[in-house]
Amino acid sequence: MNFKISCLLFIRNHEEKILLLKRNKSPNIGLWSPPGGKLNSENGESPFECAIREAYEETGMVLTNNDLSLFGYISEKSYENTSHWLMFLFDCKKTISSIPKEFDEGFFNFFTRDEIKNLEIPNSDHQLIWPFYDQRKIGFWGISADCLDAKSPKIKIEANPI
Repeated sequence: MNFKISCLLFIRNHEEKILLLKRNKSPNIGLWSPPGGKLNSENGESPFECAIREAYEETGMVLTNNDLSLFGYISEKSYENTSHWLMFLFDCKKTISSIPKEFDEGFFNFFTRDEIKNLEIPNSDHQLIWPFYDQRKIGFWGISADCLDAKSPKIKIEANPI
């Protein structure tokens, strides 16, 4: 399986609603996900550089390293039985004022954290992403998950700030 490295950006508006993308492309086609994308490893891109580039490409936001807080990573083995992923999770300190324009990867909307619980999101996100987003201010998280069984990934906490 291919190994892919990516970043996810948790961007909020002034009302603390979170920006999500309804994806037109795989992975997670038809589902809501935070904006982000794959790291350009052939260019030696760092996770911060990837987050800054993806924020601009997808939302038009101009960010610097100081606008981002890396709060964890998630390593997913056998995601959708097609590839392995290493995702860096970034909390964006800078707010966004309006919904970005629709583009080829999908369209955006803002949601409260409670609304996200009832959205169509990837099954594993309920266990792998959102609980750690909720605890992002505690410190750095490191999560490993075997996703061979998509409905019940085997989760191991590798770095725990508590």
